[in-house]
Amino acid sequence: MIDNKEKVVSVYAEANPNPESMKFVMNVQLLPEGQSVDYPNLESALESPLAQELFNFDYVSRVFIASNFVTVTKDSGLEWVKLIPELRTFLKSYIEAGGPAFNEGFEANKKTETADAGEATAEDAAISQKVIDLLENYVRPAVEQDGGNITFKSYNNGVVTVHLQGSCSGCPSATVTLKAGIENLLKRMVPEVTEVVADGVTV
Repeated sequence: MIDNKEKVVSVYAEANPNPESMKFVMNVQLLPEGQSVDYPNLESALESPLAQELFNFDYVSRVFIASNFVTVTKDSGLEWVKLIPELRTFLKSYIEAGGPAFNEGFEANKKTETADAGEATAEDAAISQKVIDLLENYVRPAVEQDGGNITFKSYNNGVVTVHLQGSCSGCPSATVTLKAGIENLLKRMVPEVTEVVADGVTV
């Protein structure tokens, strides 16, 4: 008698503001909560057999993996209505068959950032930490809902630089969200902030 029951994996697709990206949510954990990885091309995905398999679909241009979802970015010109069933079937079959998301021993970068004082003044380090806390508690959960991620890069003379990943990278509405949403929030909560820019919008 076999005690191990087959793992039944459910996968559903969730649209997000980026028309070229689709979030595939699963009932299994791919990464520990609070971790994610972003692969802009096949060459960067050597540590993830799952991402490599997804890049075998010739229309896949980017793969973002977080706790229980995969965000796939496609080349323009193809309709999601034709691609979603194929990707859902693949993900379900791959995970149910025990296919690994990552190579053994792989550790993703944790999302939690800390302000790196480095050559910065104590005041700048304190401001950076305030910004990081706001991004972590208020901005990131909303960005994850849309199949992406945001990380703090730096604070310098009032300018906060962030990095956008997953569906946020290359999204037509990312700049609007950045300016109308994130920048306004940070300016209101941290008066020293004068501007927010992203280095990952068009990666």
